[in-house]
Amino acid sequence: MKNILRYKEYVGSVEISETDGLLFGRVLGIQEKVTYQAVRADELVKNFHQAVDVYLEQCKKNGISPEIPYKGSFNVRISPALHRALAIHAVQTGLNLNRLVEHILTTYEPLYTQEKDVLS
Repeated sequence: MKNILRYKEYVGSVEISETDGLLFGRVLGIQEKVTYQAVRADELVKNFHQAVDVYLEQCKKNGISPEIPYKGSFNVRISPALHRALAIHAVQTGLNLNRLVEHILTTYEPLYTQEKDVLS
């Protein structure tokens, strides 16, 4: 499992360059390319926080709203047979398809134990 950083509402990746040994990352869940790098882990955390703060300041300065990461909507490509089975089960249980998939995902144990603070 990869390491991630969290600051405010933003999540960032943690990667290592095999070429030069630098740590680097990118803010995830937004279209804008917000990156950071460092030599040491503590510097990477600091630079991630700074990158998010600079991004938010630039948005404010330019009079635009910062992108909201993870808006709660995404497309999932599945087989027609699975789509049909889920849709039928949703009707049988009195749920719409979105609520059924949300229920299935929030009860998925590995995800729930990893992110239970976010899901509650």
